[in-house]
Amino acid sequence: MKSFKYSVSLVMVLALALVFIGCSKPPEAEQNAAKAAMDAAVSAGADKYAAADLDAAKKVWEAAEAQVKDKKYKEAKQGYVDAKAAFEKAAGAVETGKKAVADEATAAVAALEESWKGVEAAAKKVEKQMKEKKDAWTADAKAFGDNLKAAKDAIAADPIGAKEKAAELKAVIEKWEAALKELAAAPAKAISAKKAKK
Repeated sequence: MKSFKYSVSLVMVLALALVFIGCSKPPEAEQNAAKAAMDAAVSAGADKYAAADLDAAKKVWEAAEAQVKDKKYKEAKQGYVDAKAAFEKAAGAVETGKKAVADEATAAVAALEESWKGVEAAAKKVEKQMKEKKDAWTADAKAFGDNLKAAKDAIAADPIGAKEKAAELKAVIEKWEAALKELAAAPAKAISAKKAKK
C-alpha cells in the first residue's frame, strides 16, 4: 500500500512537472504565424495604404514580444494570436486604402487638367510679351503634358506616386500663373507710366 501511495505521488509530481514544462514554453508557432501575417501585410502595402491598422497591429505584436521577455507565455500566446488577426485586418484594409488614394489622385489630376487649360488660355493672351520666357514656356508645357500623362497612367499601379507627381505639377501651374499674371500686368504699368510722363 505504501508503494502504491508512493507511485501515485510520483506520477502526480511528474504530471505536474510536465504541465509546468508544457506551459513554460514560448509560443513559437503563434509567434511565427503572427510574423508571417506581418510580412504579408507589409508586402501587400499596408505601410502605405493602411498605416493606422498596421501601427495598431505592431503595438499588439510588441506587447506580445514584451510578454515573452517577461516569460508570460500564456499571455504572449494570446497576444500573438491577436497580433496575427490585427495584421490580417491591416492587409485586408490595403485595397480600401489604395482605392481612396487612387480616387484622390484621380481628382487631383482632373483638377490639374482644368487649371492647365486656364494657364494655356492666359499664355495665349500674353503671347507677344513672352519673348524672354517663350522657350521656358514651351519646355514646361511639353514636360507638363508628359508628366500629367505619366501621373494618369500611374494611378492604378501606384496611386501614392501619382498623387506626389500631381503635387509637383501643381507647383508648375502656380509658377506659370504668377509669371503670366506679371506679364499681363506689365502693359498696364507701361501705359500708366506713359500717362504719368505726359
